Amino acid sequence: MDNQALIESFAEFKDEKNIDRITLMAILEDSLKVVLRRKYGSDDNFDIIVNPDKGDLEIWHNRVVVEDDELEDDSAEISLTDARKIEEDFEVGEEVSEEVKIADLGRRAVLSLSQHLKSKIAEHDNANIYEKFKELEGEIVNGEVHHIRKSHVIIIDDDQNEMVLPKEQQIPSDFFRKGETIRGVVHEVVLKGNKPQIIVSRTSPAFMERLFEQEIPEIFDGLITIKKVARIPGEKAKVAVESYDDRIDPVGACVGMRGSRIHTIVRELRNENIDVINYTSNLELYVQRALAPAKINRVEIDSEKNHVSVFVDADEVSKAIGSRGSNVRLATKLVDMEIDIFRDIPQDEDIELNEFDDEIEEFVINEFKKIGLDTAKSILEQDVQDLIERVDLEEETILNVIEVLKEEFKD
Repeated sequence: MDNQALIESFAEFKDEKNIDRITLMAILEDSLKVVLRRKYGSDDNFDIIVNPDKGDLEIWHNRVVVEDDELEDDSAEISLTDARKIEEDFEVGEEVSEEVKIADLGRRAVLSLSQHLKSKIAEHDNANIYEKFKELEGEIVNGEVHHIRKSHVIIIDDDQNEMVLPKEQQIPSDFFRKGETIRGVVHEVVLKGNKPQIIVSRTSPAFMERLFEQEIPEIFDGLITIKKVARIPGEKAKVAVESYDDRIDPVGACVGMRGSRIHTIVRELRNENIDVINYTSNLELYVQRALAPAKINRVEIDSEKNHVSVFVDADEVSKAIGSRGSNVRLATKLVDMEIDIFRDIPQDEDIELNEFDDEIEEFVINEFKKIGLDTAKSILEQDVQDLIERVDLEEETILNVIEVLKEEFKD
């Protein structure tokens, strides 16, 4: 490989990797210095001139002329005899500049140069990818499914960058085919050795936020603000929105006529049920909205304990809690406070024992019914010792039932 062949080959890297001229020169110069140090022990006496635009590369070895019998350092000195082979009128003490060709460095040096160049280019490439995607954290990216594995999916974007969608960042009902285009947000960019790994997520609340920004023009334009997103991916989500313009209905704008706007988002999220609510700084009202569709009778807030007690009619309890606790869990995330749901029972009103089947096991309820006690108050009015003797249950179980029932009638 001669100087021109090397520079032409390197120029191709410049175009392919989009390396700027200054960086190109620095990488090539650094690689040449490594090779020179290995061959000569030092690169102090060499000038490297790189001009990738013109395809020029020159290496000059600068040495001081010394008497033949005084030569000690081949890297910094040249004997008078050897100097006069280059130019006849050189004298002791003068500096000689001799051009070095790549081919003169030897086959091993050329191979080392090639390996070092590839390594430096890879480092530069990895640094660029890391910085690019670090800035994209929380933003939507598109890619084509390249490989499907048990623990993750490999996605390739238009620039052939590899991204990873782990199983835990996939919506439970996600199903992908090779070659399919999918979307997600850049969740995290980490370095594995010197190589960046781009982690993509479809379960992150940020993914839903970005989808809203893409599909709802008022959010993209800043007329509507997303205050908070809470998700159980693929199942249910709640989004709190706010507008500073009283003329805009933020919920209506997000949902669209007959759900036309939100439908695209729901489809992307595998039919995730999305509730959009109006945000308010009134915490009591915010809690009520967060627990919709349940109707709330009253709310008690303990700011010090970051806790909210919500009281609802008996027939509203299941709505407030939701399927597998989904409604209250999302509301808890939305208001960022722990929420407990209680039946709101008037003191003069009794409760059927069956209403407590979420806290008291069915066989325990049946044992009380056998002796004619089928309501809460009918049990609480009994003498505790008498109950222990009459009901075929452990004393601890009976006392536990009494505590559960008493809790319902506390002020």
